[in-house]
Amino acid sequence: MPATLRPASSSDPIRPWFEALESMGEFVGIRFGHIKPGSKEVEWYFLSHIEVDGIGGFAKLLRDRGAELHDLPQITHPAPLSWGAFVRTIPQLLAPRRRLKWKKLPAGQPSPTNAPSPAVAWHAFDEEQTSDIRRSARTSQVTVNSMLLKYLDRAVRPYLEDPSQAIPWMVPVNMRGKADQPQDTANHSSYVGIRVFASEGARDVQRHIYESLAKGRHCANWKAFDATRFTSPAMKRHLIRTDRATSQWNLGSFSNLGVWDADKHIDAPDCQGTWLFAPPTLSIQLIGAGCVTFQGKLSLTLHVHPDLTTAPEVPAEWMRRWVREIETGFPESR
Repeated sequence: MPATLRPASSSDPIRPWFEALESMGEFVGIRFGHIKPGSKEVEWYFLSHIEVDGIGGFAKLLRDRGAELHDLPQITHPAPLSWGAFVRTIPQLLAPRRRLKWKKLPAGQPSPTNAPSPAVAWHAFDEEQTSDIRRSARTSQVTVNSMLLKYLDRAVRPYLEDPSQAIPWMVPVNMRGKADQPQDTANHSSYVGIRVFASEGARDVQRHIYESLAKGRHCANWKAFDATRFTSPAMKRHLIRTDRATSQWNLGSFSNLGVWDADKHIDAPDCQGTWLFAPPTLSIQLIGAGCVTFQGKLSLTLHVHPDLTTAPEVPAEWMRRWVREIETGFPESR
């Protein structure tokens, strides 16, 4: 059930791009799910990326249910938000693009345009398992984010025609504190684009992410959207069709909303239970994978763009592989 949203500020450089995508028949809703305590049924919510980003959308859902949330998470990386970072990335923006090819997958049933993908899967860990995951990441000297992305990459890689190729992934970056909007729930999301090789581990994934942040690629990409905000909708659609709307073509997006209410101060009854999240899927970005930790429990959600498949068994299998990879890294004893 979509939530009612206020108009976003005209200063939002992200909004026009999602408006262009929507005009092309893309569904730009951010997927959220809520499982009430004692239930196994997911109630899905879709909040338009035209209006909010993932953090803003989740905050809105919690606030609408009685949670008192004040300052939303802020970026801590010191890279400056400058036009210099954008200028330095121009060669990358002009570089050739090449999409990876998939093995044949089940097609599934036809899906209407501007509608959520029916190919979705999710998994929720309990508090003990979530603690195991965090402990495993610390033991490996990586962030949970880097570890989860590596295992996701490993889960989907066998379904590519050439599993040995480097997979390009988009990793969204929260820009609150550097590029503030009048509304704290509005779009504050930039990204870094990384490439993951089959032979690499979680430390390599982390190195790719941190090197991109150190170079200010997230700041450069925000400035790139700002620079092209006033290009015509037709030009935006052309750039999207030719894979020029982002710094690289991406197989998918992996977004981590982070840890929410670790101390369990939110006691609003309608907020209790398990929460799910995934970024939108697009024809230029076929996988949307997300995670969020709420009150000590980590959840994973994975959905697939209808251009690839609408068969639910495809993301279900990927989710099983993803979870198996994660659980393999658990400590042998607790």
